[in-house]
Amino acid sequence: MKVTFPHMGNMDIVVKALLEELDLEVIPPPPITKRTLSLGVRYAPESACLPLKINIGNFIEAAERGADTVVMAGGIGPCRFGYYNQVQREILVDMGIDLRMVVLEPPDNHIGELLNRIKVLTGAHSWWRVIKAIRIAYVKCQALDDLERQASRLRCRELNRGDVDRLYQSGRDAIDAASSVKEIRQCRDDALTRMTALPLDHALRPVRIGIVGEIFTVLEPYSNGFMEKSLGRLGVEVSRSLYLSEWVNEHLFKGILPVKGHHRTRKLAAPYLSCAVGGHGQESVGGAIEYAQEGFDGVIQVGPLTCMPEIVAQSILPQVEKDYDIPILTIYVDEQTGDAGLMTRLEAFVDMLERRKQRKEQAAR
Repeated sequence: MKVTFPHMGNMDIVVKALLEELDLEVIPPPPITKRTLSLGVRYAPESACLPLKINIGNFIEAAERGADTVVMAGGIGPCRFGYYNQVQREILVDMGIDLRMVVLEPPDNHIGELLNRIKVLTGAHSWWRVIKAIRIAYVKCQALDDLERQASRLRCRELNRGDVDRLYQSGRDAIDAASSVKEIRQCRDDALTRMTALPLDHALRPVRIGIVGEIFTVLEPYSNGFMEKSLGRLGVEVSRSLYLSEWVNEHLFKGILPVKGHHRTRKLAAPYLSCAVGGHGQESVGGAIEYAQEGFDGVIQVGPLTCMPEIVAQSILPQVEKDYDIPILTIYVDEQTGDAGLMTRLEAFVDMLERRKQRKEQAAR
């Protein structure tokens, strides 16, 4: 069995760690490129959302490297993510690519259902081995999220452009290579310490922007035009409403771990959107409110073109914008999204927020 998986942010490191701990041969798809997206666009339905097209490209490129099995998460609710498995299987079969799909569906009742699905891959391995593999993978997931948070906070403050990204990448590589919980946490702590020790403008009071939206386009830099890096280089401190470890805990682990979830976010959204609409539509509304309450200067909502949950959220956000006096920019992405056009919108939004921040500070004197 030669196992692959789709890309989504740092998920490649996490899934690879899980599978290798279970002695499976792992064939990661190559990094997402224009070719990856072009393959997905060629073979996926035109109306399909961007994440599905990128996933198809991932699987085709992994199959070219010899993969014969795909492991991916499943979904529930109105979001089309729940249909990805079947749609992707049919597309690949039509192309003559025979990939076995193993879908880790969200458990209906308890985490034991997830363990059973993972054990399908492992054969004779003990339950203890499966649990140990999950722990190693999840600790890596948390460590990588910690690095991302730090990088998003410090990128706007670096005096030498590229320092933060360089240390982030070296920390990411070290966590990828680590083989024990102790080693993973040491690599994380070392990377965070080195980032903090960089030459930084500690006096800077930057514009702060919160990013909300659909999980794939929030977590996967290629899909959003490397938005966080671009904003950092524009002098913006960035925060995301979604991180991979939080999503795994809520989506796959039924929220059993004591990490930050989205209960408060959904509660904040309730006066505007009181029921789940699939994906992270409710969390986008609640996340925007939470950022407003925390004093952020603006919010960016990002999602794939035609994403129903984010369209629902977008229809509500103008009222949130009015009620909480916080500017909100919505950006939808697909294969037609150009870097120049995206950058122009980000620059204009940041410029508006900077002027607004200055006026508020002058009025407060």
